[in-house]
Amino acid sequence: MLSLKILGLMGLLLLPGLASAAGKCERLVATGNPEYPPYLWRDPQSPQHLVGANADLLALIGKQLGVKIEIIYTGPWSRAQDEVRTGRVDLLAGAFLTLPRLESMDYVYPAFFSTPSVVWVRKGQGFPYSGWEDLRGRTGGTLVHNSFGQQFDSFAKANLSLEEVPSLIQAFQKLLLGRTDYVIYERYPGVALANTQGMLESLETLEPPISSEGLYLTLSHNSACNDPWLRGQLAKKMTELTAAGLPESLLQRNLERWKAQQAQAADVPPQEQEDSQ
Repeated sequence: MLSLKILGLMGLLLLPGLASAAGKCERLVATGNPEYPPYLWRDPQSPQHLVGANADLLALIGKQLGVKIEIIYTGPWSRAQDEVRTGRVDLLAGAFLTLPRLESMDYVYPAFFSTPSVVWVRKGQGFPYSGWEDLRGRTGGTLVHNSFGQQFDSFAKANLSLEEVPSLIQAFQKLLLGRTDYVIYERYPGVALANTQGMLESLETLEPPISSEGLYLTLSHNSACNDPWLRGQLAKKMTELTAAGLPESLLQRNLERWKAQQAQAADVPPQEQEDSQ
């Protein structure tokens, strides 16, 4: 009878979640869009890492799970997605839901932000706009491998002329030079980056937004750490933290953090900035 009890206890200890299910992966590596303040951007003090609201949220989830999550810079947005797609990096810290990504990544539900994407034009040189159809016949700009939700992506592929460039700054530069008629990009990161480049006064946005998409954490199908325990725990923690309103507070905190960093950088003489790079 005693031996049966012992066997029963041993069986319980082996149940998923009661044993240390995260044992094989005590460290995860994440990456994301490095031109995405206040969500993500390169850390001025450690340029090989990314900081921002997404990074703070992911670090907190890792801490609660007892798994160290390092958020690294892997290059432009297109390269970051490739790194996760191949499994060289485990997690993408913020992505819209698209069919191509579903083929190589598991999405962690729920989304932690809802992000509006808008049409950017040169100040005072907008055009009549009330929706997607009004973009036909014009040349637009966007980032390589960027997405604005599956519906708009499909419409754009079939109907619009969009030139892809590696960075938002390049897209805005082409717009201001008159080489494109508009740029499509998320509102808040667009404002943040245009402001630091002195471009914001020369740009404006058209309403309404082309989309407002959920921003998700994704886990590579090819990650050695991708198992049911991890997927379940990530979803559980994301549900708890979003219900508590934490992502929004992290967003506000990082808006201030980004502004403070830009103000500090503006105060540094150009020679000192060159020496620190």
